[in-house]
Formats: sequence, C-alpha cells, structure tokens
Amino acid sequence: MPIRKSHLISIVIMMALLVTSGCSSNGNRSGSTNSTPAGNAANNGSSTVKEPAPDAANSATDSSTGNGTTTDGQNDPDKNNQPADDKGTNATTTPSENTTAPEPDSNATTDPQPVKKLYKMNKVYSFVPIDKATTSNKVVLLTFDDGPKEDKMVSALLDTLDKHKAKAIFFVNGYRVKKHPELLKKIADRGQTIGNHSWDHIDLKKESQASVKKQIEDVQQIVKEVVGTEPQFFRPPFGNGNDYVKGLVRDHGMLYMTWSNGSLDWDSSTKDKPDKVIANVLEQLHPGVNILMHELPWTTEALDTLLTKLESKGYGFIDPATIDLGLEEQTQTAK
Repeated sequence: MPIRKSHLISIVIMMALLVTSGCSSNGNRSGSTNSTPAGNAANNGSSTVKEPAPDAANSATDSSTGNGTTTDGQNDPDKNNQPADDKGTNATTTPSENTTAPEPDSNATTDPQPVKKLYKMNKVYSFVPIDKATTSNKVVLLTFDDGPKEDKMVSALLDTLDKHKAKAIFFVNGYRVKKHPELLKKIADRGQTIGNHSWDHIDLKKESQASVKKQIEDVQQIVKEVVGTEPQFFRPPFGNGNDYVKGLVRDHGMLYMTWSNGSLDWDSSTKDKPDKVIANVLEQLHPGVNILMHELPWTTEALDTLLTKLESKGYGFIDPATIDLGLEEQTQTAK
C-alpha cells in the first residue's frame, strides 16, 4: 500500500526525535565521570586535595632485611621511581646503603704498655741500676708514711712532686684510708704510687699470724676498692717484721722494704723545723737511698727546698713503676 507523503514526513520526524533522545542520554552518562571523589584526587592531578601524611604504623616492612622499604611500593613503578634527594640518592634507598662506617671510639681504653724495669732493691733497702751501663745510679726513692691525713698536706706534697716531676710511694694506713678515701684517690689520680703500711700502724712483729694477715690483707682490699688496684709495696710500721710477715707480703705480690735514709721528721728534734729535716736527709745522702718521710706539716714545708737541693747535686727521682719487685727471689733482709 503506498505511503502517503504526510505519513512519510511524520515517520522521518519521529526517527529524528529518537536519534536526538539517544545522543542526549549518552552525553549525560559520560559527564557523570567528571565528578571525581576526593579519594582519587591524587590520581587526576587535582591540587585542591593534600596528600595525607604517611602512616608509619601501617607501612609494611620487609622483615627479612629490616631496610624499611614499604611493600606497597615494591611493584609500583611510580613509587620506585622517586626523584633524587638533595644528596643525589634515590628516596627509596635503604638505610643500610646510606650508612657510613662508625668512627673509632677515641675514648676506648687500651692495655697499658709495660714499664721497663730499671732498678732493683739490695739487702739494705737501697736501689741499684739493673743495667749500670745505661741507667744512672744517682737517684733516690721518695716515700711518705702514715697517711692520708689532711687534704691541705696531701695536696701540698702532690703539688711539690709535680713541680719537680718526681714520683713517690705513699705508704698508707687502712684506718686512715677508711676515713679519707677521697685523699687516697687524689694521690692515685695524680700519678703517685700507693703502698701498704698495715691497717692500724702496730708492731707486726708482736702480733699473731691471724692478726698480721688481717692487718695486711684489709689494706690490700680497701685500696683496691678505692683506686682499683692493690699495692705492690709494703713497709712495716716501725720497720719491724719477721719471716711470716715477709712471706705473706711476697704472697700478695708486694716488695717488702724498710728504708735506708731516715729524715727523722717524726722525732721531737725536728718538729716544726723544716731545715732540720733537709739537713738529716742530705747528711745520709748516697746513690740509691730510700728516703723515709711522713705526712707532716714541717716535712711538707721542707719538700720543695729538699728536692731542689737534691737536683742541684745531680740526683734524680726513682719512679716506683720502674722497680723490679724481684718476687721470685728470696726476701731481702736489712742489716
């Protein structure tokens, strides 16, 4: 049946309307994708949404290496291809790759080198060179007994010894160390040597073996507690000892000695007379003498002049560290 012209026109109009309606629907569907959620803003280059700070607690760590690299970035080219930092290293470089070797510890302690032994003691408690060809015999050993008493005297003695670059042995009593441990530490810290002079300054020759043992060993113990090392030199009070005392001293690694030059600073004839102390020492002076002095005011006052006079006569001062203890030999006895 032939289509009328008016009907054909209506059909064409309807088809046009249908086509127009379909295009409009597609355009609306496409436009909906332009409304991006805030959570995806980082992926479309939006500058209005700030990147949240990294959550370290949620960043997975490679437990096998401990290098702190997040597992989220291991297969993400954008995360693994970070721009170089100001040092020219990649931002994903592990700490182990940036770590430099640790600096040596300048405060690390090293074992002290052994001091060469230069002198040994003879039977009269004086000292002679081990090698006379290379070591002078014109020396004296300085010793001070019965301390530590007072900071003023100890400090004055130490200052004078330092002035003359001299070393000495300070033979201490245990009961005094117990009262003034800080003075014992000061003596050791200033580079001087500590000696054992018994705990109570009693005549060991008159004591039982048990008493002698306690008198000697208690001093060894308290000195070690205060300064960290035990004495290596022993002088009996009043110069009195016996075979048991000498053997016990040797068993504790100490050299037993009395003296060979008495300043007599303990005697009433020299009290408050520094010049008399000096004269007594100089009258008995000979190479290698072992000079007995005490921590007393007049001796402290005399010391600077005494050392100056000894130096003017060409004498030096024995460093106790250079004395060979000779413990393998038989105990020496005085005349």
